[in-house]
Amino acid sequence: MNKVFLIGNLTRDPELTTTASGIQMCRFGIAVNRNYSNADGVRETDFFNITAWRGNAEKCGKYLHKGNKVAISGNIQIRTYESNGEKRTSTDIIVEDIEFLTPRSGGESGGSAPFEPADNHSAPVQNAEKVVELEPVEDSDLPF
Repeated sequence: MNKVFLIGNLTRDPELTTTASGIQMCRFGIAVNRNYSNADGVRETDFFNITAWRGNAEKCGKYLHKGNKVAISGNIQIRTYESNGEKRTSTDIIVEDIEFLTPRSGGESGGSAPFEPADNHSAPVQNAEKVVELEPVEDSDLPF
């Protein structure tokens, strides 16, 4: 089974591109702190290349910025390519699911904004009813 879960911060702004066949792809990097410190008392950090496709790519390109915290589940993909006549290997994390963990900044331009579905409007509530406090329910009153 090839499965990885990471929580980290973006090391650069996402790069959103479209392939020749019209599929959206987004690449960015994240830094993940280790759970322990080294012999000098310093917490080390690992850096991962992240690739998101299609809908996830669009969301990442639109809402993420350098420094944002994200939780990613996906799989590891190792690819080889040639550059200047030399064979190179790259290890990428392919996003299956992503959650944006950085809270939305209070209306500042350039701030991060977590993804919200298009039908989630933040219009003021009109004709709101009075909030009523509920009485505690006895265990014997529950049907299960």
